[in-house]
Amino acid sequence: MNPDSTRKSPTILEQMVDIPSGRIDLRDDRTKEKWTVEIAPFFLLKFPVTQDLYFNITNENPSTFKGESLPVETVSFKEAVIFCNKLSIQNGLTPCYIIQDESGNIGFKKSADGFRLPTEAEWEYACKAGTTGIRYGALDQIAWYKDNSENRTHAVGQKTPNPWGLYDMLGNVWEWCSDLYDTEVYCSYRIFRGGGFCDLERSVMATTRRRSHPLKFKIDDLGFRIAKNK
Repeated sequence: MNPDSTRKSPTILEQMVDIPSGRIDLRDDRTKEKWTVEIAPFFLLKFPVTQDLYFNITNENPSTFKGESLPVETVSFKEAVIFCNKLSIQNGLTPCYIIQDESGNIGFKKSADGFRLPTEAEWEYACKAGTTGIRYGALDQIAWYKDNSENRTHAVGQKTPNPWGLYDMLGNVWEWCSDLYDTEVYCSYRIFRGGGFCDLERSVMATTRRRSHPLKFKIDDLGFRIAKNK
């Protein structure tokens, strides 16, 4: 018998990186606001959610570029949190999100032990992984972006990870975060981070922030990765 044939695939938790506590300084280039966030320890998936994982949980694959090991994309914020809830239930955990209505209002249970999207502070903190620059390495070595992507997504995990072992934090696909963005101006808009395969070098940075509608916006360079409280 081939010993590999009895080897179990790693569980979701086994594919998550243990992120230590710390703090991160954030800024908004539009408003020129700066603020500091204390980060509690948490878990973060080492890769963006792949089409294979997304299909196994939802029985759907909305992606424009098809491939099991490619990141899932063309998903709205709401679809990402529905995935998190379904994955939580499948693993015997309490779902984090409450889908309140069809207008984009989504509640969050802070005490839940299920899977969730990272906050943008957690995302940037994990992306930088103790580094202090706008990127954790040379762009061509760590990210798929406009100059090297051939205008499409690529299988996760091919580029060099950051110092904490997280892959594709920059480039390939943008990643939804849990935060609302300036509700007085943008209402229910949610934030996404990281840059995508069709972005120029100047947009693929740990500090770049974008936002859009949680129900209506979905595009072929926007996916997500999951987090979990410790």
